[in-house]
Amino acid sequence: MQTTISTKYQIVIPSEVRKRLRLKPRQKLTVLEKGGVLYLIPEGPLKDLRGVAPMAPADRFREKEDRY
Repeated sequence: MQTTISTKYQIVIPSEVRKRLRLKPRQKLTVLEKGGVLYLIPEGPLKDLRGVAPMAPADRFREKEDRY
């Protein structure tokens, strides 16, 4: 999937992704940049994210130095 940055630096999240992640209008997203990659992380209760990525290995997403 691809999206385009508008002249106002806005992007559209494809509908397939919005539906799968159950994103809502006006929902806040945290933007992280690491190694030239942008990550959009939806804010909300952790229980809402359960089952979003069932096959993703949880042990490879954060570096040890990123932990608090």
